[in-house]
Amino acid sequence: MTRRRRRLYFILSSMAMLGVATALMLNAFSESLVFFHSPSEIAEKGIPVERRFRLGGLVEENSVEKANDGVTISFRVTDTAVSVPVRYRGLLPDLFREGQGVVADGALDGSGTFVATEILAKHDETYMPPEVAEALKKAGQWQGEETDDR
Repeated sequence: MTRRRRRLYFILSSMAMLGVATALMLNAFSESLVFFHSPSEIAEKGIPVERRFRLGGLVEENSVEKANDGVTISFRVTDTAVSVPVRYRGLLPDLFREGQGVVADGALDGSGTFVATEILAKHDETYMPPEVAEALKKAGQWQGEETDDR
């Protein structure tokens, strides 16, 4: 085997290994990626059942219900246009209340209920994700400051 042919094989095998490593990294990254959606986006896009994502919006007034077991909470998250039922089993954050911003991490079940594994309560709309803030502005419910996101 000539020196030139060995160099060619080395370059080709290096490129193949680099390609495999890149594919493995992208695959691992895509599996850990969690997307954020508002209730209106969920209604429009038809997100697959049991696909993990984050749901954000406001806790709908008069929608919070505690189950008899004392640990399961049901409520609705809204962007004032569409509401999504949420079920969560666990302790809620101290700032959780009706009319307050919330981000829930979990997945939809077969009945269209969002089963949350984690609930994050927002103390004001300053930290509201841009998608939810935009939906609230369109509905005339935005109470935060106007910002220029250029």
